[in-house]
Amino acid sequence: MPRPITLFTGQWADLPFEEVCQLASSWGYDGVEIACSGDHFDVQQAVGDDGYVQGRLDILGKYNLKVWAISNHLVGQAVCDDPIDFRHQAIVPSRIWGGGDPEGVRQRAAEDLKNTARAAAKLGVNTVIGFTGSSIWQYVAMFPPVPAARIQAGYQDFADRWNPILDVFDEVGVRFAHEVHPSEIAYDYWTTKLALEAVGNRASFGLNWDPSHMVWQDIDPVAFLWDFKDRIYHVDCKDTRMRTGGGRNGRLGSAPRHAGKGRRCTSSRSGRRPPRRPRPRATERPGRGRSPARTGCPPESGRAQPAGPAAGCGPSASRAR
Repeated sequence: MPRPITLFTGQWADLPFEEVCQLASSWGYDGVEIACSGDHFDVQQAVGDDGYVQGRLDILGKYNLKVWAISNHLVGQAVCDDPIDFRHQAIVPSRIWGGGDPEGVRQRAAEDLKNTARAAAKLGVNTVIGFTGSSIWQYVAMFPPVPAARIQAGYQDFADRWNPILDVFDEVGVRFAHEVHPSEIAYDYWTTKLALEAVGNRASFGLNWDPSHMVWQDIDPVAFLWDFKDRIYHVDCKDTRMRTGGGRNGRLGSAPRHAGKGRRCTSSRSGRRPPRRPRPRATERPGRGRSPARTGCPPESGRAQPAGPAAGCGPSASRAR
């Protein structure tokens, strides 16, 4: 059986869950990777109310969709991050932020990840995708010089915080797929090996492979895929377009959004599921001849989108494994 292709709902967290499901179904996806944000999936409700979980399954069934994975990137980011600041306040639920005490935020985020595993099990899925955060990403530039002991302490901090979370994942038969990504404890090839070793290579901690995060770092995505093939539990169908020509746009220019138009060196590009239904016919407009049907995104974006000015241009197609 071909591996199912699903749509990550996180980019449409501002839309109601049912509306996103309707769109995903119309675009020909097999299912959705449900984000624990917006009204798409509430971890607390899922753990405490069987009717809530059944309601989500009913919506999926209504649109002939299935679910193989859920994601909780935003809360996961707060488990290990240092510092905890205004950026986290903007992305985590108010119940996680509380009064903003950094250690309190981390502890509440850790408990929410444990409940995410329990909620996933109740939903009938065995994979949770997300971020881990990192107490040592702030030192990635390595200047002023950072002692090796400080980096080692960062991996120990990660293990101390995530092993109790992974214990719950083991208890309920769910796996965590960490998305290897800048700002995380594992952001490239070698830090991935260190992260896996830090938690004893336990089976409940694996990887979400997104090649777009490899390309701009000059990491061979295929080599990464091969070397970690037994630990990759989920795949994002995304690529990166590099714009380094002219000698002005550098790798680090990919991050600051305030850099200005044309000054960033990378942009993510998502794959899309070929539609099951026939492609829309070209439309004919008076006085302008024939033109392609609108998709709501520029042609190079490579993904299906609803038509109209409100259409977003940033989804991730994903494969369940």
